[in-house]
Formats: sequence, structure tokens, C-alpha cells
Amino acid sequence: MFIQLIDSHMSDLDTALEELHREWERATDGRNTVRRSITARDREDERHIVSLVFFDSYESAMENSNLPETDEMAAKMRTLVDDVSFENLDVIDDRSFT
Repeated sequence: MFIQLIDSHMSDLDTALEELHREWERATDGRNTVRRSITARDREDERHIVSLVFFDSYESAMENSNLPETDEMAAKMRTLVDDVSFENLDVIDDRSFT
């Protein structure tokens, strides 16, 4: 499993980022390789948004990254956020607790 962590700050929090994600999902339906996505807001800094995007593998993530719609979404996202960074993480342990 592979996770891409997207760490960003936004000065104007509205629904634009959520709509951008939905637009991308519709445009890439049946072609994107995302298995799961979680977006969270920092309780200590509401401008701080973190997304965890799960893939089967690094190769699967790169296949997704190479979609033209992914490039378009990234360009649009950069206009909505003050800063953004990406981290590429290989999962070495995955546990669920009840």
C-alpha cells in the first residue's frame, strides 16, 4: 500500500476544494486508481488541511498522477491554497483496532 500526503494551508475556506475533488472524481471515473481518500482540518489551525490518498502501490499512484485531469486538478488546487506540499509514503505497517 502507498499513501500520498497532501499538506496545505488555505486563507479562504469554502467549498471550492471539495467541489474540485468531486469534479476530478467525475472526470476520472473508472480510470483513477485511488482506493481511499481522507481530508482533515487541523483543530489548532483551521487554515491547515491535510489529505491522505491511498493507492495499491507507488506505481498505481504514478498511473493516477499521469492522468491529464490530475494535472488540471493540481493546477486549480494551487490557486485555492496558500501553500502545498506532497509526501510519498510507502506503508510499512497497517493495523486496525476495535
